[in-house]
Amino acid sequence: MWIAVNERDQPVGFMLLSGQHMDALFIDPDVCGCGVGRMLVEHALSMAPELTTNVNEQNEQAVGFYKKVGFKVTGRSEVDDLGKPYPLLNLAYVGE
Repeated sequence: MWIAVNERDQPVGFMLLSGQHMDALFIDPDVCGCGVGRMLVEHALSMAPELTTNVNEQNEQAVGFYKKVGFKVTGRSEVDDLGKPYPLLNLAYVGE
């Protein structure tokens, strides 16, 4: 787990990485659009250049973010990791 902190050493986001797969990326809504997510993705890429992740298809903001920072859709699942009916998009980093 990697945690991004602000100038007051308060957490503003975190990322979980398992090998080449980013399991989670969460950013405090108060700092969305300030580069925290991009910074965490760049850090992940420095360790995992063939980075992949999954995102809920209905999370349009996250899908847009991932496409903006260089990911493309490589597949789709009708259910999430728990078997719930929330489609997931499989993404892979291809560069900006």
